[in-house]
Order: sequence, then C-alpha cells, then structure tokens
Amino acid sequence: MFLRRISIERIDAEGVRHACPIAWIDNFAMRNFTNDAIFDDTLPAGDGLLEAGHRVPLDRLAIAMEDWFRRKGYLKHSERLAVCELQPVSSPGRG
Repeated sequence: MFLRRISIERIDAEGVRHACPIAWIDNFAMRNFTNDAIFDDTLPAGDGLLEAGHRVPLDRLAIAMEDWFRRKGYLKHSERLAVCELQPVSSPGRG
C-alpha cells in the first residue's frame, strides 16, 4: 500500500466532475505508454482513486494520464482531467 492517495476525475463540458472508472486507471497503470519508471509506483485503488509513492510527480502524472485517456478515446475534446492528492486520513491514536 502506497502512502499517497490521488483523486482522478473527468471534468465534463459543463464542469461536472466524475470519478474515472478503475478500468481506465488500471489501463494506464498496466499499459503505461510512457515507458517511464517513475510511474511504476502507482496502484489503482478504485473508481477515481490511485495510490502512489512519494516519488511520483503529480504534474507529470496528470499530463501522462490525460494524454493516455485521450489516445484511448476515454476523454472527449471538451473534457479534461483533474488529478489531485487527497489529504491523508489520520489514524486513531495518532496526533
């Protein structure tokens, strides 16, 4: 399990956010066209959710994922991708 949780959302033409299906995220993670080892530290965790290691740069991840999703036909021309790190959830007993 990686320490960072990253939200992956498709924003439609009206500005409504939709969690990207895990199948899209898994497709990127398993068939990463970039051949960039920096993305090896990623793990699809659910619809709209990716877990990642600390060395994965969000800006490069967002660009690579959006490019891949467009190549696959997942994102329409009028849509965009939002990739942002979620705040960590504190465990009970930790201060």
